Amino acid sequence: MNGSRIAALGHYQPAKVLTNEDLAGLVDTSDEWIRSRVGIRTRHIAGPDEPVDELAAHAAAKALAAAGLTPSDIDLVLVATSTAVDRSPNMAARVAARLGVPQPAVMDLNVVCAGFTHALATADHTVRAGAASRALVIGADKMSDVADWTDRTTCVLVGDGAGAAVVEAADEPGVGPVLWGSVPEMGHAVRIEGEPARFAQEGQSVYRWATTRLPPLARQACERAGYAPRDLAAVVLHQANLRIVEPLAEKLGAVNAVVARDVAESGNTSAASIPLAFSKLVEQGAVSTGDPVLLFGFGGNLSYAGQVVRCP
Repeated sequence: MNGSRIAALGHYQPAKVLTNEDLAGLVDTSDEWIRSRVGIRTRHIAGPDEPVDELAAHAAAKALAAAGLTPSDIDLVLVATSTAVDRSPNMAARVAARLGVPQPAVMDLNVVCAGFTHALATADHTVRAGAASRALVIGADKMSDVADWTDRTTCVLVGDGAGAAVVEAADEPGVGPVLWGSVPEMGHAVRIEGEPARFAQEGQSVYRWATTRLPPLARQACERAGYAPRDLAAVVLHQANLRIVEPLAEKLGAVNAVVARDVAESGNTSAASIPLAFSKLVEQGAVSTGDPVLLFGFGGNLSYAGQVVRCP
């Protein structure tokens, strides 16, 4: 086998929907204020009895079903999350236990909003090296647990959810070379810290970095896979907010691509946002099997990771 591919996708969101009007009853804000600044209309919020590993397991089960596989076909489980409450067992082990995956390698990756694309690259490398045959790669976050519901600049952004991909060995590469990196000295720009842990960010710094520094990096990710931006069928960026997603996509120059805008209905779900949005595009028939799709995550630690993949 010379590469890996995404065999199937799945996603899951909690049933509870929090609207902008609901938020206006909690903090000094309004539907117009939120839409004009971040483009978000609604977000899904998990209840106290819905932990991160439950969200992740639901999405993973859907991906397995879509691939026509069973838990026993999986030998690696990777969960990208920054909202795990406990240090051990990790989220990957808990998801594997929920699904009944026998004896998998289990690892969590905390690269915040770029977590899923880092995890996807890790699965690709592991499968191509022969250390695993099939992997579950999951992005899952419960951002409502770390939101400051008194801060209108951040609480209006967040949502909860999970997305998952089944990655398996393939004769031809279906996951392109990753481009990844970070700006660690600017790690303070996006934070989840303190006791209790709370999400905070320097919004203007993040906006300037994302809209000026990331477009050339996204083009490099395309080049590594042998594509020009105009060749892309879809672009799935981290769903931070529409004021970042839309300018970044425009500067990339993917003029023929469908641009994922799931943030409008799901909010910023951190590591879940890319697989969640990608899975929805596939489910809606907006992209077809074999189409080249750019996935590009960015955010906490001012980390980024992106690759072009073939649509399952």
